[in-house]
Amino acid sequence: MSDKKVVFVAFAIEDERQRDFLKGQSLHPRAPFEFIDMSVKEPYDSEWKERVRTRIRRSHGVIVLVSKNSLTSSGQKWEIQCAKEEGKRIQGIWAYQNDRTTISGVSTLSWSDANINNFIGSL
Repeated sequence: MSDKKVVFVAFAIEDERQRDFLKGQSLHPRAPFEFIDMSVKEPYDSEWKERVRTRIRRSHGVIVLVSKNSLTSSGQKWEIQCAKEEGKRIQGIWAYQNDRTTISGVSTLSWSDANINNFIGSL
């Protein structure tokens, strides 16, 4: 389906389970979007960065799962910076109901189907 929106998901590896929940939303056959990410537990080398940049370039936008873990995640910080450099629209989504961490330069909303679908629909 070429009309599907591709959304890159930037997240801290500690929030991998929340990423899984988010990606589960795209598995519904009528979902007009696909989530991609480049999660790794290895150091971020230049080859990884090139692959991430390629995937971000191919995406329509980026969802950032925001949590207290985001503040120390060098990989997620790099993905956000890359998305900004590539001119991609970015939407932060709080990964947890009781965690309202903020990331400078990232507008963040609560996790809801409406907020996620509105962002994807605007791409």
